[in-house]
Amino acid sequence: MTGVARTIEAAGGVIEQDGMIAVVHRPRYDDWSLPKGKLDKNESSERAALREVQEETGLSCQLIEELEAVSYTDNRGRPKNVRYWRMKILGGEFKANDEVDELRWLTPIEAIELLSYAHDRELVEAIDQ
Repeated sequence: MTGVARTIEAAGGVIEQDGMIAVVHRPRYDDWSLPKGKLDKNESSERAALREVQEETGLSCQLIEELEAVSYTDNRGRPKNVRYWRMKILGGEFKANDEVDELRWLTPIEAIELLSYAHDRELVEAIDQ
């Protein structure tokens, strides 16, 4: 199979608490984004969303509702589809790790100003209406 990039499937969350949204900084890319990551083999999007959010934020969450899926081309030129869920926290605590060195709780307007990617900003704008 030449010239056809396989679509990357990923999942993540918009974690909400008291009107604030969790936004993470990834030092590897020096960007601000919503927590997300690639699906493991044979993993459902729902399970991947919860796992990735917990890995990146330390927070154990519950899925509330699925949001609009996002599709874009990643920094390697591969097509990527990300399914997102609105989430609420069940427990846990943020600790900086290899993937994420900072987590900020921001109002939706502050999150939109800080997020590095248009697809993340558009997702927050859509849920803030």
